Amino acid sequence: MTSSSSSSSSSPNRISPFEAIRHATEEGDEYWSARELAPLLEYSRWQRFWPVIEKAMTACANSGQALEDHFTRVGKMIEAGKGAERTIDDWLLSRYACYLVVQNGDPEKPVIAAGQTYFALKTRQAELAEDMAGLPEPERRLLIRDQASEDNKLLAATAYSAGVLTQQDFGVFQDHGYRGMYAGETAADIAARKELRKGERILDHMNSAELALNWVRITQTEEKMRREGISDKVSANAAHHTIGAAVRQFVLDQGGTPPELLPTPAESIQQLRRKRRKQLAAAEAALQAGAEQDLLFPPNADD
Repeated sequence: MTSSSSSSSSSPNRISPFEAIRHATEEGDEYWSARELAPLLEYSRWQRFWPVIEKAMTACANSGQALEDHFTRVGKMIEAGKGAERTIDDWLLSRYACYLVVQNGDPEKPVIAAGQTYFALKTRQAELAEDMAGLPEPERRLLIRDQASEDNKLLAATAYSAGVLTQQDFGVFQDHGYRGMYAGETAADIAARKELRKGERILDHMNSAELALNWVRITQTEEKMRREGISDKVSANAAHHTIGAAVRQFVLDQGGTPPELLPTPAESIQQLRRKRRKQLAAAEAALQAGAEQDLLFPPNADD
């Protein structure tokens, strides 16, 4: 990781503080300076922040990642008084390194929770980009929708443990997440805007970009509730709204399109699944026909 860089040039009025201190190498790889991250996470003294970095390094090594890919030690010049300068240690941190740092920070600090959300979103964004590379849009939608469905079950179970017990409770809980993410829109508002019929599911009528954002909302809400030990439905609703709003802000920070302005695809997930089943059936029939042809007319060994 080389240190030639430029920080984000987006308007500081609309970007998160973590985005504001993001840098990029000449190759386009993003990184953060530990010295810049420390005061942002409310660590006024380096001596108190360094143990957090050490814990993050240990977690990185335990995860099987190469430390040198995520933590790079460099020297940084600072003023020492009377025009003199001296060199101090700094560390250039990858996105993943920052994620581990905030995971090991003081959980009592609200800014740590904000950092956990920001770097979790950055990490999930990169993972999705890698997983979806080369896939056509219909396949992207199907893949994310299936994963979102499974993770939504996990979120429902976690919410139930926190006191979100009835179907009505869960509807209110879901609306809190949607309101945070969709500038106040409820599930009913989103369905009406998409002109869905009664019984049609919102997630089945989203393109891959909108689905990905909702998947992040689902997974990060579940993780936040579990991490913070949330045990009442008022706090659960608040957590869902917080994550929904954080996902929305993340999109705006990146200069992206707010979810309510993303286009609704012409085909639903159900239509795509039916089309895929027909394609698979046709492919299997063709293979079967070819196998039967080989049995009737085996290839000549001299061919």
